[in-house]
Amino acid sequence: MKLRTKLRIAYLTVLLMPMLLTGLAFITIGTLLSRGPGPKPVGERFDTLFTPPVARPLFFYMTLAIILILVITSVFLAAWISKNIVSPVNELNTAMNHIADGDLEYVLPNDLEGDIGDLYRNYEDMRLRLKESTGEKLQTETLNKELISNISHDLKTPITSIKGYVEGIMDGVADTPEKMNKYIRTIYNKANDMDRLINELTVYSGIDNNRIPYNFHRINVADYFGDCIEEVGLDLESKGIILDYSNLTPPDTQIIADPEQLKRVINNIISNSVKYIDKTREARIDIRILDETDSVRIEIEDNGRGIAAKDLPNIFERFYRSDSSRNSSRGGSGIGLSIVKKIIEDHGGYIWATSKEGEGTCMHFVFRKYEQLTEGKEEEIYEQNSDH
Repeated sequence: MKLRTKLRIAYLTVLLMPMLLTGLAFITIGTLLSRGPGPKPVGERFDTLFTPPVARPLFFYMTLAIILILVITSVFLAAWISKNIVSPVNELNTAMNHIADGDLEYVLPNDLEGDIGDLYRNYEDMRLRLKESTGEKLQTETLNKELISNISHDLKTPITSIKGYVEGIMDGVADTPEKMNKYIRTIYNKANDMDRLINELTVYSGIDNNRIPYNFHRINVADYFGDCIEEVGLDLESKGIILDYSNLTPPDTQIIADPEQLKRVINNIISNSVKYIDKTREARIDIRILDETDSVRIEIEDNGRGIAAKDLPNIFERFYRSDSSRNSSRGGSGIGLSIVKKIIEDHGGYIWATSKEGEGTCMHFVFRKYEQLTEGKEEEIYEQNSDH
């Protein structure tokens, strides 16, 4: 029953019940007082009520009856209003005080009907949402602290190395051209590591705000990946890692993508592979571009340590680290693969991973091919991509 209906019933009860009960009491008492020997007509019996011998006691008893009726009605209504309105409102107020004090475990019953029941259910929905939001906030704060700790550690390592090699140059330790070249190359590589970490933080901030900047273009798959592999290959060669590249798509295959962000995807995946490469055997990374009718699939496979089956579904989550494949001693912010997934999905593609412990890991991601369309339709696709 709605609260408005309950108040109307209470109002009518206050108005009508005393009148009804008073009338019944008036007739009953008058009838008793006017009784005499033998039956009397109703009219004569009613006139008798107003004779002095009858009127005085009738007035006394009627006053007493009215007082009793009003007291009983008031007690009844007070109890009814207290049970149906005041107590539920007080209970709701108590619950809200618990919320204000940060206690999100106080539960209200959800079996009530009407407006009060709706209020209780709304409170419960609010409580559960606040509890979920608070949990997510605490988790985010914990993860952000972990991120800061990881980034601080990973920045400290290359800075320490750079400082050490610069001091070596200043102290004359690099006294041959070969040593000088080695020191400078090491400083350059460590500076690149720092730049990568800072870029990851920038992109991570963009992910949280959904503001990763994209500049989409039509890209020829063979040309783009050929240039990209040439650049990546030089870096891998310097680390003693064999790179095997194959492109099985037609020469004119195109996709719509942001060249810079796609390069970030490739670099993040390869960087992750290099980080967990198995140094007990010859290191190898295979990159394959496969044709799948209306889409292009890119595979980046390594022969590293691999990822446990229990960890595989979670590797694209932010900050995720498994004990076996992404140990914190290896460094890394823990957001590289989550950035990869976000960028690929913003391109309308999807990514997954296959792995076997002790044998290696393969990252698969797919982009739709570009198809020559009418000018209006082509512009529509560009606009949809630009919305990201």
